[in-house]
Amino acid sequence: MANWSTLVPELVVFDFDASLRFYRDVIGFTVRYRREAPRFAYLELDAAELMLHEYHGSPIYGELEPGQVGRGFHLQIEVDSIMPLLARCAAHGIALRREPSDAWYRGEGVEYGNREFFVADPDGFLLRFFEDLGERPVSQP
Repeated sequence: MANWSTLVPELVVFDFDASLRFYRDVIGFTVRYRREAPRFAYLELDAAELMLHEYHGSPIYGELEPGQVGRGFHLQIEVDSIMPLLARCAAHGIALRREPSDAWYRGEGVEYGNREFFVADPDGFLLRFFEDLGERPVSQP
């Protein structure tokens, strides 16, 4: 039996070729599995898994329009370092939605640090890539 994650987002995309180029060539995902009818790809980047499925008018998705499918949703993807991704985005002329910054998120008694940035894919799905900065004590009560 194949070793698949128990939760893998499947993104419905309008231009399969553009989306595959973005995720493979810009972001650095590799194709684990692909089929042509309907057009589909199962992608991996380290431990992150993602599926792309070309929109083909199935009523299960309702009425979708280009540029609308990714709104109000983003994926968090942890990487060892965001620097190679930033370099690839710059080399391909991909604009960032949010420049790299350090963010600290409060947990119980600690804050968890991320160095992160946001970028959008061709269908508007937001991706938040982050590298772990570790933990620190809560700075404010």
